[in-house]
Amino acid sequence: MVRLCLGPLLRYVDDSSATVWVEASRPCTAQVRCPSGAGGRARTFQIAGHHYAIVPVTGLTPGTTETYEVLLDDTPVWPQPESPYPPSTIRTSDPEVVRVTFGSCRLAAPPRGRRDPVGPDALDTMAARLAADPDAERPDVLLLLGDQVYADETSPAVRARIDSRRGLTDPPGVQVADYEEYTWLYHESWLDPEIRWLLSTVPSCMIFDDHDIIDDWNTSASWVADMRATAWWRERLLSGLMAYWVHQHLGNLSPAELAADPVYAAVRETPDGTDVLRAYTAQADARPDTVRWSYHRDFGRIRVVMVDTRAARVLDEGGRAMLDPAEADWLRERVLGTRGTCDHLLIGTSLPWLLPHLVHDAEAWSAALCRGERGARWARFGERLRRTADLEHWAAFPESFDALAALVSEAGTGQGAPASVYVLSGDVHHAYVAEPQWPGAGPDARVLQLTCSPVHNSVPLSMKLGFRFGWSSLGRALGRRVARHRRGARTALDWRRAGGPWFGNQLMTLTLRGRSASLRVDRARPDGTGKARLTTVEESSLTAS
Repeated sequence: MVRLCLGPLLRYVDDSSATVWVEASRPCTAQVRCPSGAGGRARTFQIAGHHYAIVPVTGLTPGTTETYEVLLDDTPVWPQPESPYPPSTIRTSDPEVVRVTFGSCRLAAPPRGRRDPVGPDALDTMAARLAADPDAERPDVLLLLGDQVYADETSPAVRARIDSRRGLTDPPGVQVADYEEYTWLYHESWLDPEIRWLLSTVPSCMIFDDHDIIDDWNTSASWVADMRATAWWRERLLSGLMAYWVHQHLGNLSPAELAADPVYAAVRETPDGTDVLRAYTAQADARPDTVRWSYHRDFGRIRVVMVDTRAARVLDEGGRAMLDPAEADWLRERVLGTRGTCDHLLIGTSLPWLLPHLVHDAEAWSAALCRGERGARWARFGERLRRTADLEHWAAFPESFDALAALVSEAGTGQGAPASVYVLSGDVHHAYVAEPQWPGAGPDARVLQLTCSPVHNSVPLSMKLGFRFGWSSLGRALGRRVARHRRGARTALDWRRAGGPWFGNQLMTLTLRGRSASLRVDRARPDGTGKARLTTVEESSLTAS
């Protein structure tokens, strides 16, 4: 009998259609069925011995909530018998109020009953709260902004499987090596009972960051050269991108985009799509400007633009850019194409645009050194510093930083501009709100950097102290001294910390109603009974006065 191995994940939802992702134990036809008659079917496709389907669901009614079931070859497999969780539902979009919950950096939680060394998982805790009260306020969409899996920080259970499969002696040792081992990471993360239920009933959008492949992925040209010189890197990279395409990327696309996608069509047209997908990811590695991982989603008058800030980089020191020219043009079109039709513009980038001032100045300084502005010896030091301290955010690409500032200002200015432009990010293991201040007249829209990380990971004391100092006036003064060592003009943009920093396993939720917006920050804390609860640490209006 065919089994449901992973999923279902409810991914895309609009006012009348949706997509549901599943993994099955063998080739079959997957079906999603709603009581109203809405639903859909899709035949599985095969990648590296695994069988997947993403089912387009049609016939939904706007502004309604429908339960659904999943069948494989006409056999019901979801909901599971005697499940303690409420039925999975598809809720079509409500244009009046949209709640967007986001965060990044989630290590898989250990099995139930075992001590969690990094504290309670914020996503798991939210899932338990929603499951206990199905009528409670819930997100309309989850934005997972990177590090959905950690290929380079495996759990004891995954390390044991690696040891039994190939041993831990040869590189990459305890890190995953190929597609099969990547599937273990997704199973470990998404088979968590609360997470599995949550992802079956709340739509999600995802984008990768470095740990989905490896820490510091695409930091610099010399980093890439060093990795390509190893015997294991190519298999790891291609496998990571293949696993991302299957588990995350496909679900980011609408049914129409899936139907028009030539790679998806080619994979489905062959009994085994492994070679097709491998060739595609090899192209993504060799010619990243020919493959696009970025995408956008519209929720009524709210646009979400998710930007690839890892694979789309230009790494030549003479022309470093966070986005290659084609990607930058795409971003510009998606951002400016909302004029007059958008109340709120959300730009998702796994890496924060506005950082603590000391960190920003250190990154810009390192970039200048690596360009050779202080000679070869300083350039070598700059590269060592860049890798050691993870100095690779927008500030480490100064021209790209300024270009994003100009684009945000243009999008938020003039007739038809949205009420707000929010840049949503994660990565840096703390949460904060930063507000840019343009020289002269700034944009009409309220512009904020909203950063939330981690969902479930460690935040050591040294990191807390470092970021607090980075945001302090003393840290800002030290940053100015560091910046004076570099040649060239500093960015004209300034910004202030408007909220935070907050530390711990946490999620942010934006509630968007008309042209108003509010923000809530929830942290997962032990409740003293062996369980956890979400505690609100910040709740505020973001609407410009």
